[in-house]
Amino acid sequence: MSDSSDILYFDNNATTQVDPLVVEEMLPFLRDHYGNPSSAYRIGRTTRDAIEKARARVAGLLGCEASEIQFTSCGTESTNAAIHSALRMDRDRQHIVTTRVEHSATLKTCEGLAKRGHAVTWLGVNADGQINLAELESAITDETALVSIMWANNETGVLFPVEEIARIVREKGAVFHTDAVQTIGKVPVNLSAMPVNFLSLSGHKLHAPKGVGVLYLNRKTKFTPFVTGGGQETSRRAGTENVAHIVALGKACELAAQGIAHEATEVRAMRDTFEAGILASIPGAQVNGDRVNRLPNTTSLAFSGVESEALLMLLDQRGICCSAGSACTTGQHEPSHVLRAMGYDDTRARGTLRFSFGRFNTPAQIARALEIVPQVVEKVRRVNA
Repeated sequence: MSDSSDILYFDNNATTQVDPLVVEEMLPFLRDHYGNPSSAYRIGRTTRDAIEKARARVAGLLGCEASEIQFTSCGTESTNAAIHSALRMDRDRQHIVTTRVEHSATLKTCEGLAKRGHAVTWLGVNADGQINLAELESAITDETALVSIMWANNETGVLFPVEEIARIVREKGAVFHTDAVQTIGKVPVNLSAMPVNFLSLSGHKLHAPKGVGVLYLNRKTKFTPFVTGGGQETSRRAGTENVAHIVALGKACELAAQGIAHEATEVRAMRDTFEAGILASIPGAQVNGDRVNRLPNTTSLAFSGVESEALLMLLDQRGICCSAGSACTTGQHEPSHVLRAMGYDDTRARGTLRFSFGRFNTPAQIARALEIVPQVVEKVRRVNA
């Protein structure tokens, strides 16, 4: 087994390395600035000011007002808060529209609501992983409370046309939520110019620690708290704030705003070099999903004649970290629901790996991976022959 210095980490859609600059900024709030942000004395005001600074930094990345940022524990909590709030707005609107390729935070929540009597329309996708906008429009009725569609798919990186989707939903009079956990920090976002009601964000996907997230709440959107208790977060999310992690997220968002161009150029170039090298060196390798409208850092690759679990084990032994799909479904033996929804058979789905790159990857790492991955695929194919 390789030691940590030899690890080639290509699973940035699962989680990211915490940026050292983020760690540096959060440490004082673990050691010295321990006051409760709700306290009136000086050390409480210090942490309150730090939270508000972080809020402004997040808003700067999202292109919205600081008052529209609500801190949560993670993207899953943010998504649950948005869905449940939308259903409480109007008792005559209890219908939900979503897709069959959502992250489990949306998928499982909507499945649970369906079991409790809520009507849920599940939109399918084509072989590129894209929805039909005409089908979306016809699915929204006078009883629709919420349309929840992810901005970028976590397994394939496919980007949905969220601006157009948001416009359709607004014209039909429903509320729109987007899971943007994979999007933020990778592509430019300007919520002030988009009719989005709710947006979910998770800190650990953009080089902040795990355990902190954001729910963007458009200032014109009604909201009922999901977590109730004290009056924190202007009474929108109870519980003493996780100050150090909120500070970290603020710094991470500031760095992400500065690094958008890097994602669009250097990270994209590494992804494209890796992808082209794999397709050229491994017979039968295929890319899953839309190769144009996708995140700059993600490639989903199907390898015929192998199963992803065997590949993952051998790649791990060679120091390469990637995944078979969403980290939130690791350990399940069912083929990816995303790839199934795209019309791929179980054999292709079971032979798929996701590689997702980030700012701490280098061209030298890509070159090394292009030596290792073909060797591992060939070895597994020989064993299976």
